[in-house]
Amino acid sequence: MFEYDPARLGQLAAMALDRARAGGATGAAAEVSESSGLAVNVRRGKIETIEQTRDKGLGISVYIGTRRGHASTSDFSESSIAETVAAACAIARHTAEDPFAGLPDPDTLARDWRDPGVFHPWKISVDEAVEIALTAEAAAFAVSPAIRNSEGASVSVSHGQFVSANTLGFEGGYRYSRHSIAAAPIAQRGRDMQRDDWYSSHTNPRKLADPQALGRYAAERALARLGAKRLSTRRVPVLYEAPLACGLLGHFVQATSGGALYRKSSFLVDSLGQALFPEHIDIVEDPTLRGEAGSAPFDSEGVVTQRRKVVDAGVLRGYFLSTYSARKLGMKTTGNAGGSHNLRLVSRLAKPQDSFEAMLKRLDTGLLVTDLMGQGVNYVTGDYSRGASGFWVEGGQIAYPVEEITIAGNLRQIFSDVVAVGADEITRGTKRTGSVLIGEMAIAGS
Repeated sequence: MFEYDPARLGQLAAMALDRARAGGATGAAAEVSESSGLAVNVRRGKIETIEQTRDKGLGISVYIGTRRGHASTSDFSESSIAETVAAACAIARHTAEDPFAGLPDPDTLARDWRDPGVFHPWKISVDEAVEIALTAEAAAFAVSPAIRNSEGASVSVSHGQFVSANTLGFEGGYRYSRHSIAAAPIAQRGRDMQRDDWYSSHTNPRKLADPQALGRYAAERALARLGAKRLSTRRVPVLYEAPLACGLLGHFVQATSGGALYRKSSFLVDSLGQALFPEHIDIVEDPTLRGEAGSAPFDSEGVVTQRRKVVDAGVLRGYFLSTYSARKLGMKTTGNAGGSHNLRLVSRLAKPQDSFEAMLKRLDTGLLVTDLMGQGVNYVTGDYSRGASGFWVEGGQIAYPVEEITIAGNLRQIFSDVVAVGADEITRGTKRTGSVLIGEMAIAGS
């Protein structure tokens, strides 16, 4: 699975740092990593692709005063590492000075940390992976004769390890894994064709969805979209299905990330302490959860991570900052170099019985959105306009599928108009939420 043991990765990082010091660097940070993976794709009962990967790399960032240079290599030989460090030093000498550049402050670095428990090997053969993918696709076809085609089913297995170190004395690293199963069937009735998909992903293969159940659910989603209609232009309540609600959470992270803030390219500049959401909404970041994809004891700079409420009772209490962006803003790093960690959107009003069906009843009459298209988000203004499809809901019951519509609003208004969050939680990447009900949005249709 791995060619190198963690101790050897640490030795390579130390070698790079020693070379950087000898080359005149006043500070340096190195990361050495290795990964392997297997990905199989099948379509209509036949193997389409089998891909096995193995990668390794060493990256070194050096600082000569406030000048920074970076270089990388996939060759772990001593001579190649020496050349890579020399290249980084040469780049630094020709780079403009930046008073905000440099290693993290020593007091922000992780010292005593525990393994996050994100490494769960999946010792699976190519034949076994193919069989799982075939099982998922076959289950989709078995749901109905109307499942006429397929964009395929896939299984992905990934393992990796890394060690990060810097000249301030920090060294840390661990092994990790990420596995997934996916299916994308196509339903057809007459000339009407509809596609949908579903996937399951986790660090632990034992927590993946059953392939047959996943295939059936993907097929049911495709079938439900047959006979889709267009809506007339109107303003109505909108319910975001949980996977898409994770996307709303992603928009929030983007708008409150350091890079966008110090460039003044976010509609949430200088928004700390402001009420962005209703009082019943909290957004919690918890990198300490064991075994979750977003768990990490330190960020990509070695800065310690910690559990915090980014939004507390609707009020924005924190940004997502790296060392550099924090210095640009005159603030302190939040341990988010590399992104957010296990972000969860919750409502203080939510109850365990607030299932997806209960959220439909709460919607009453309006639009359930299950698919979004396009990149129509302007983070400077917050304006939001995206192609959508889903279902028209009347009296808390799904009436018929809809397509070829656009939903629009402004993210600031959308955030402030969150009426409810369901208990039907799902994780997508490093974000977790249930379905989210927005009080009103504009729909552009026929």
